[in-house]
Amino acid sequence: MNDVKRLAENELKRCAEHFPVVTVLGPRQSGKTTLVKSYFKDYSYINLEDPEFCNLAKSDVNAFFGMIKGPVILDEVQRVPELLNKIQVITDEKKEKAQFVLTGSFQQGLKSAISQSLAGRTAIINLLPFSIQELNSVGMDFSKDEFLYQGFMPRLYSEGQPADLLYRSYFQTYVERDVQTLLNVKNKGLFEKFLHLLAGRIGQVVNYESLANDTGVSRTTVEQWISVLESSFIIFKLEPYFENYTKRLIKSPKIYFYETGLAAYLLGIKNTEQVSRDPLVGNLFENMVILEILKSQFNRGMEKSLYYFRDSKGFEIDLIIADGRKIIPVEIKSASTYNKEFSKNLKKFCSFASNAFSPALVYSGSLELESEGIKHINFKNCGNLIM
Repeated sequence: MNDVKRLAENELKRCAEHFPVVTVLGPRQSGKTTLVKSYFKDYSYINLEDPEFCNLAKSDVNAFFGMIKGPVILDEVQRVPELLNKIQVITDEKKEKAQFVLTGSFQQGLKSAISQSLAGRTAIINLLPFSIQELNSVGMDFSKDEFLYQGFMPRLYSEGQPADLLYRSYFQTYVERDVQTLLNVKNKGLFEKFLHLLAGRIGQVVNYESLANDTGVSRTTVEQWISVLESSFIIFKLEPYFENYTKRLIKSPKIYFYETGLAAYLLGIKNTEQVSRDPLVGNLFENMVILEILKSQFNRGMEKSLYYFRDSKGFEIDLIIADGRKIIPVEIKSASTYNKEFSKNLKKFCSFASNAFSPALVYSGSLELESEGIKHINFKNCGNLIM
């Protein structure tokens, strides 16, 4: 396969020209190391998951930096956040651009440490697995069901790993190592059950009490687990959008996965043919579309500005893209056949939301058109909603 050019590379270049430190965050195996090593070809490289480097960095920070010659990539820096204070001192002394390139796959603690030690000294880039646009750029195109089942992890495409093996390994590695480290979970079976339950609630308003009861743990434990899953790039929340449209709005977030292939694995989907028959195919499709739009924002160096809208009567808009004071309302349907009924909620929403513009319907059909002011977009092009 031809190398996939990551769309985040332009943002990486821009940040390297203006900051002494560039930090790339994202899920494990999302391509962070490949991206920074290919762009910063002449930099030294140290993987802090190597016990030798990790122990030296923790025990003697001066000796650690004494062995580094020139600019360096420090991979998985969340393993030794103590390095950040020394990096601050070095960058303040040398005042050179892109002296350090850091990568990390866990945000909690790392982000706060960065904000304390490297405030104003580092740019942060979020890198998620491949986008549909990136795969299409090298001639790799798949059906809706194939994308949902396979997901977007680079190893699927660069090494040809079967999806079931990759996600089984990913899941086991995460639970066996990261969860034990981050949470000290005493009953891994309960945590695994919780992850499967969470996959079954994709796109639903999160109900902590229900999750706690179904898992057999306390609400406090559920909230802690969700926080760690967010920080380790397994799930993300879609918060509700608030405006003065009505006072009776749903105030809880929805849960989505950073990788639809992992969600499909957790749902027990074993091949592409099972996707369309799964009762949650619409939820998975919604997850994929929202994720593609989120990737488009991150690749452009933008913060996540995605929400959903729902009132107490059940009226809902699947996705709200905030663009300054204006908003783009988006409905998401997994159907492949155009139906004018799909647009009725968008029309209703735009009738009372004066700051709404360019409403869009994203579906799996190939017919793209604009009807009654509403754009109908194939899901493969939904990233273009971020301009």
